[in-house]
Amino acid sequence: MKRIICLFWALTLLLTLAACGGSPGREGPAPAPGSGASSLAAPQASPASQPEPSAPPEEEAPEPGGDGRRILIAYFSATHNTQNIANHLNGLLDADLYEIVPETPYTDDDLNYNDPESRSSREMNDPDARPAISGGVEDMGQYEVIFLGYPIWWGEAPRILCTFLESYDFADKTIIPFCTSGSSPLGSSAANLQELAGGAVWLEGRRFGGGASFEDVQTWVDSLELNG
Repeated sequence: MKRIICLFWALTLLLTLAACGGSPGREGPAPAPGSGASSLAAPQASPASQPEPSAPPEEEAPEPGGDGRRILIAYFSATHNTQNIANHLNGLLDADLYEIVPETPYTDDDLNYNDPESRSSREMNDPDARPAISGGVEDMGQYEVIFLGYPIWWGEAPRILCTFLESYDFADKTIIPFCTSGSSPLGSSAANLQELAGGAVWLEGRRFGGGASFEDVQTWVDSLELNG
């Protein structure tokens, strides 16, 4: 009897295992499209298009003179010494450069101060001498500040500077004289020229040696406080 019962339980266990069987590790069918169980990752949203950077605004050109005033550097230079200073000024300032050129150029003999009959000697001995100038400033009215350069001849500015000052209206303009010489100071040269430019404001000038450096001229210009 026991043997029959054991056989019965063995058959029952085998039938139960057969009912629960299946191949291990077998994957189920892929879900149907649109079932909501898709294994594909959701598409990434495209990044928002960035606006193109706008071009930086154009910078305005600096105003002449730093404070809106137009500047002219006018100079007479017979032996290029004064021209050297004028070129330094031109490198420092937003200015126009104008050379006072004699209609009849000076020769070495003309500049011989040891000869009382040389051209320069005769001109400096004649207060009314007015050597002619070749060309001129096209529009003097636009300038408000004038740097005026010249060499010292016989303690004074050459007479051609008188010609220049008497050729234009300098009323309400600012004139800044500078001169070159081996040893002679600015002296009365600027004061005598001032009488020929009625209505102009004259600032204190400066004497330089012909070989003055760029730094020497820059120190002087900074002391003028043109931008103040």
